[in-house]
Amino acid sequence: MDTPRRSAAAFEIDARLEADSEHLAWLSLCELRLMNDSRWPWLILIPQRAGILEIHDLTPLDQTMLTFETNLVAESLKRITSCDKINTGALGNIVRQLHVHVIARTEGDSAWPGPVWGHGPREPYRREDLHQLAARVQAAL
Repeated sequence: MDTPRRSAAAFEIDARLEADSEHLAWLSLCELRLMNDSRWPWLILIPQRAGILEIHDLTPLDQTMLTFETNLVAESLKRITSCDKINTGALGNIVRQLHVHVIARTEGDSAWPGPVWGHGPREPYRREDLHQLAARVQAAL
């Protein structure tokens, strides 16, 4: 499941997504990445399709696959974090490339109950903590 299924010439990840997150796995449609912000367990699914900005730009089959993979990731994140709420969103106001955020939220976290976006500067993981969470996510999938 961790083999890229994309043509390098056809698809490129937005540089901002690549800079702010770490690769975790290749799913059937999406690359799964971990946002490098230790304040929240935060995963990002990026469909490996060139030029896609919106969910409705995907084929019906890819839309179904994105829903399946988003649910798989959300359930796994909920299970490993025991969070109170999973926030899922595809905003695209800054990074236009279609990507789906899946964020574990806990009552009392630093942004609760508001959104995580724009809530202070990012706090990168210590390398060992990032690797531990990545391993837990990969095992849960």
